[in-house]
Amino acid sequence: MSDSTDSTVTIRPALQADLARVIEIDAEVTGVTKLDYWYEMYARYGGGTARQQRFFLVADAAVGEVVGFILGDVRDWEFGSPPCGWVFGISVRPGHRESGVASQMLDAICERFKRTGVTKVRTLLARDNHLVMAFFRSQRMMAAPFLALERDLDD
Repeated sequence: MSDSTDSTVTIRPALQADLARVIEIDAEVTGVTKLDYWYEMYARYGGGTARQQRFFLVADAAVGEVVGFILGDVRDWEFGSPPCGWVFGISVRPGHRESGVASQMLDAICERFKRTGVTKVRTLLARDNHLVMAFFRSQRMMAAPFLALERDLDD
């Protein structure tokens, strides 16, 4: 995932017809097929039209092939934070990485966030996910003033 740009990609709202490809990309990257999850995400964030503060975008190659996706929304006052954009899902098919697709998708969702009036974007990721960490750092994202805490519920 570098800063070079693939000009043959169009970033657009996801359509229901894109779901099979999104599910395939996610399964290829994560090793887990999550059919119910993605249909629920589409119901909440998709529909081909921009929802006021929810976005599900895909990167569509010139040949009509979806090669990446990004999801996010604007969250208001959670944890005492002023409204900001949150990216909670981004993935690019491995064969299309390092062509600027992820950068284009992040730019597109950030532009939509700006239109809602927010001035910050945030995300969460696993500390050991070095690929995604390197990508977000290359996009000038830095540690935020919040710290995620967790507890096992089986204790």
